[in-house]
Amino acid sequence: MPSTPPPVPRQVVEHLHRLVAEGDLAGQADLFASDGVLEWPFAPDGMPRRIEGREAIRATFALLGRRMRAAGRRPGAVANVVVHETRDPEVVVVELALGGGGDPLPYVQVFRVRDGQILEFRDYFGPRTAAALAAGLGAAPGG
Repeated sequence: MPSTPPPVPRQVVEHLHRLVAEGDLAGQADLFASDGVLEWPFAPDGMPRRIEGREAIRATFALLGRRMRAAGRRPGAVANVVVHETRDPEVVVVELALGGGGDPLPYVQVFRVRDGQILEFRDYFGPRTAAALAAGLGAAPGG
């Protein structure tokens, strides 16, 4: 019986965004390779800008989830998603808006996915998102 090929980067990103909308932080961490890297280059002071390894990402997501719940924040809708495939078959660039209500926050994300796992995820967000994170979440480990 032939084996099923691993999901392509676009499929992994779509899966991640479904998990974001559901608030499934553990599921999000599961999508990373064991040595995967998550970067938030524009993270506010007190938040990590780089997290290395699936288990460190999982721990950071768990902390952020607790802080989001304590602040009364709920998962938001993922909207206006545009996926740009690149010349590198492992890399996609994604534009999206996150959050329910009338003023969703814009993001640009860059993913490197190999064999169905996220190797690198750079999550770029603007000043409004950084301010919301700083106000609602505070510091996380590794920052």
